[in-house]
Amino acid sequence: MTSLPFKTDPKLDLVLERNIDVPVDLVWKAWTTPEHLKHWFVPKPWTVTECDIDLRPGGMFRSVMRGPNGEEFTNLGCYLDVVPNKRLVFTDTLLPDYRPAPNPFFTAYLLLDGKGDSTRYTAVALHGNEETRKKHEDMGFHDGWGTVLTQMVEFIKAGFKPT
Repeated sequence: MTSLPFKTDPKLDLVLERNIDVPVDLVWKAWTTPEHLKHWFVPKPWTVTECDIDLRPGGMFRSVMRGPNGEEFTNLGCYLDVVPNKRLVFTDTLLPDYRPAPNPFFTAYLLLDGKGDSTRYTAVALHGNEETRKKHEDMGFHDGWGTVLTQMVEFIKAGFKPT
């Protein structure tokens, strides 16, 4: 079983854990392939209009999210750790190639533990202070990340073709 290399702190961290009934390799592909990620990564009716992934430590993760009224938000960050089908760690605290970001918000750990056709899915958002954690929770972390997880499972079950 994949585990966190630290103890979570409820004052700083937000955690989403769920058993999902899709294989870990498809979860990994959905998370690491831009054309797949665009289908589920934001709660509908929001969409992802652009996504770039350089899947390596120091590599770029960039997405552009568009709201139903045309508003757009760009997310830019850096992968810290990439272990296929096990662990994906990324942050907006650093930009690609480990350059410091001007407005850091959080670091995310995605842990996957596959067992046959199911996966234990754990997502942790780590924050630098209690205020940022609360802001993320108030923005709807649990509902939002839970919704996109459900959307991802539905996307996988609909028969997407991994590349």
